[in-house]
Amino acid sequence: MSAYLPPADPVRVIHVDAHLLVVDKPSGLLSVPGRGEDKQDCLISRVQRDYPEALAAHRLDMSTSGLLIVARGEAMQREMYRLFRERAVSKRYLAAVDGLLAADSGEVDLPLICDWPNRPRQMVDHTIGKPSQTLFRVIERQPGNNLTIVELEPITGRSHQLRVHMAALGHPILGDELYAGAAVDRAPRLLLHAAEIAFVHPGDGSAVKFRSEAPFFPFGKAAITL
Repeated sequence: MSAYLPPADPVRVIHVDAHLLVVDKPSGLLSVPGRGEDKQDCLISRVQRDYPEALAAHRLDMSTSGLLIVARGEAMQREMYRLFRERAVSKRYLAAVDGLLAADSGEVDLPLICDWPNRPRQMVDHTIGKPSQTLFRVIERQPGNNLTIVELEPITGRSHQLRVHMAALGHPILGDELYAGAAVDRAPRLLLHAAEIAFVHPGDGSAVKFRSEAPFFPFGKAAITL
């Protein structure tokens, strides 16, 4: 495994209130500390410099960029855990995938489980895998680049779910070092971005929605809105 070299990019805070922060994580940065002294630099440790009470409410893969909710204190962390457990948080991602997807939209319903001898890889297993569903919708096909920009909505929240499901369709996410095969070299990073998150705010009961533009390179910033 290559050395952990977190990016110098700052963590952009896009919303702050008395209960929560919403931040925009750069690709290559761990959400929470990993094992070992060399993996202590992470999103939470950086946010805690300004907000010492900050606690992770959920995670993104290190290679994935985009929106994360950070709780301000243990009580709010428990509330956000509850919302995620009850599937009361809507999340939408943007991804650039290899090849041209034929269907304009659809659902991937493939059970997933850890590929234990090859962890952290996950795999489809119809016998003992956990139910896993992802909705997809084509945003833009780029025949000249042989890629498709897709919106992905996870119904369940399995580890690496979006990455495994798109690879299972034969259209892995570009830059995915675990599942893309030769397509890993088509991008300098995993082209997966948490672009939208919506939920009922547990602090005041208001419906909130946050968005972040996908910085997809080398194909240029995607001028895409959800």
